[in-house]
Amino acid sequence: MNATGTQTAIIVGTGLAGGNAAVTLRQEGWRGRIVLLGTEPTIPFGRPPLSKTYLRGEEDLSGWYVKPADWYGEHDIELRTTTTVQHVDTALKQLQLADGTALDYHRLVLCTGGSNRQLEVPGAGLPGIYHLRSLAECEAIRQAARPGAHAVIVGMGFIGSEVAASLHQMGLDVTVVLPGAAPLATVLGNQVAMVLASIHREHGVRLVTNDQVIAFEGRTRVERVLTAKGARLDCDLVVIAIGIQPRVDALSGSGIALDNGILVNAHCQTNVPDICAAGDVANILHPLFGRVRVEHFNNAEKQGRAAARALLGNPQPYDYIYSFWSDQYEHKLEYVGYASRWDRLVVRGSYESRTFLAFYLAQGIMHAACGLNRGGDPELDATTELHVCQELIGQRVRLSEEALADNRVDLRSLLSA
Repeated sequence: MNATGTQTAIIVGTGLAGGNAAVTLRQEGWRGRIVLLGTEPTIPFGRPPLSKTYLRGEEDLSGWYVKPADWYGEHDIELRTTTTVQHVDTALKQLQLADGTALDYHRLVLCTGGSNRQLEVPGAGLPGIYHLRSLAECEAIRQAARPGAHAVIVGMGFIGSEVAASLHQMGLDVTVVLPGAAPLATVLGNQVAMVLASIHREHGVRLVTNDQVIAFEGRTRVERVLTAKGARLDCDLVVIAIGIQPRVDALSGSGIALDNGILVNAHCQTNVPDICAAGDVANILHPLFGRVRVEHFNNAEKQGRAAARALLGNPQPYDYIYSFWSDQYEHKLEYVGYASRWDRLVVRGSYESRTFLAFYLAQGIMHAACGLNRGGDPELDATTELHVCQELIGQRVRLSEEALADNRVDLRSLLSA
């Protein structure tokens, strides 16, 4: 396929959102030039295996590519890897690149993602301390992860939890330092989080809770982690997993509105004409959830497509009911919706069985639901309980707590006509 138009669309970011934006632009009508710019040396792919199956050497990445490597050239998309954008000049509609060159654009999609948050403590620069976001970082951890070695994980969000599980499965001795009482408590609530904590402990992972790292020690590489409560944890390697911060350095002075990422409306459009944003960096005004920034695979995939359609002149409200999953050991956690606060947590099943659904309600309305070893993939199967929960969340109707908790009640019966 050859580009026949005279205008140029540039996508900054070669992650999942950027890759899907480029593919959608070409497949759905953009006939001009498409340039896809990214700092990493890889083609666009989904990152979930980096903390799980790929890290453990159980899977390659071929099934996670947005498109095979040769697809981009065949469809006249200029894929430029290891390329850094230093500044976006919205007045001139021009990108200044780190190599000193400039690129003019007519339409622009910003999918710059995020950078790993750094732990600013003494010794943080010692060899043997790793982060995980890129393929290269995953390869470095995998090379260092020798069976019998002791690893300390700092932070226990989704990445920290999955890396802890993976390293344990690879034969390492694992300790995690986390600021709360249990993993993912701020996302899932204390009750669900304590179930996850018990799973990790039963597998032999030590949790140093309600604590924080204050220093790393070592002569030529990291040998020890020191915490605020006085713990001294000997180690062979450390993985810091304390989240990401949106990558917006190149947008300083551009006039593009920023606040915890790039501010976009419900159509993925920024305040500057002809510029959209998607993926981890996009802080969207969601029709249901208000202003949110979501850092999960399914959102990046779908939002990249939505941003491209907006640039094509077909903007539609991005009302996707978020979903994501996490594999830890033999357990699968799946989640739909978005809830930063709730006043009732209703459970169907039991925490003890580790097979349950949890519903997050505010004033009787469901905002989110999660299933541990129950619920099925709502993206693949519309008959699953969690897919029904997506519909219930979208309808915004008051629900009976008794009916939600009762396994005998079909969730579909709670949907409004």
